[in-house]
Amino acid sequence: MALPHIHSIGFSCGNAEQLAAFYCRELGFQLGSSLELEAGGYADLLGLPGSRLKLQRLHLGEEVLELTQVLERGRGLRAGRPIPADSRSNDLWFQHICIVVADLAAAAAPIQVLEQQGRLRAISSAPQTLPSWNQAAAGIQAYKFHDPEGHCLELLQFPTDKGDARWHQAAAQRSANASPCLGIDHSAIANADTARSCRFYEQLLGLELGGDGVNSGIEQDHLDGLESTRVRITSHRCSSGAGVECLNYLEPANGRPMPADQSAADLAHWQIRLQVDDLEALAPQLEAHGGSAVTAGPVSLDPEQAQLLGFRHALQIRDPDGHQLQLVCG
Repeated sequence: MALPHIHSIGFSCGNAEQLAAFYCRELGFQLGSSLELEAGGYADLLGLPGSRLKLQRLHLGEEVLELTQVLERGRGLRAGRPIPADSRSNDLWFQHICIVVADLAAAAAPIQVLEQQGRLRAISSAPQTLPSWNQAAAGIQAYKFHDPEGHCLELLQFPTDKGDARWHQAAAQRSANASPCLGIDHSAIANADTARSCRFYEQLLGLELGGDGVNSGIEQDHLDGLESTRVRITSHRCSSGAGVECLNYLEPANGRPMPADQSAADLAHWQIRLQVDDLEALAPQLEAHGGSAVTAGPVSLDPEQAQLLGFRHALQIRDPDGHQLQLVCG
């Protein structure tokens, strides 16, 4: 496997079992391994020393979504906070996963029923088709909403001339009674400075520029739940698998910064686990590229945790806007 490669995308949650049931029932995910970690190196890595954690892995196509629940806080740590109820798409803590679907209408219909019942909250007013004048995005259909704990999700259907070939192959091979949800194309994050984020994700981490354009218009307003939207969208790709998409909201430009004290206990915490070649080479370059470290340096896991998690060495970092990544190797 060529590196860098996104191993998984995940977030913190209040009840991993209940949330996993939602993802499996409504979005076609398959239940994966469930791990309980008693403090140790992994809790230290997250900045939650002494905490007991539950990690629930879910699979959709080739991608992994990992839910992290704090079962017991380490001594002196504050309780995790819920996602702010007034969060908007242009706030810099905004992050979502983009779930590619074979049929947006079929995928969105059960979600909209839950919204009508008051069990979920929508972001988009309705499924949107991006306009023909926007050549980079023309024909893409998408719909955004919150999961039961408030995490943001996007359902997206590519037209035949866009998206990785694997999505069109998966759609063609899908059986009639299978879930319309195919896999995770990327995790999207709000950012404040496109050039700065490009330096971080490309020059430091080694992802490649996949596309760069500006979306605007009434369709984007209805998709994002904003008004007079102009958003610069820059994608950063690994050689295979999921990527990272940066959303720089030029308008409205009143997005709030990531809280300085946001931690892995908070439900707004997301992390991208990125497998890399050499942690020791990356760590000294972090600050020069606008990033920061959550822990003082790379953490080596004990053999038991390393076997459970699938890596031995890791470094937890923040990008220039505060979004966290977990760099792993070994």
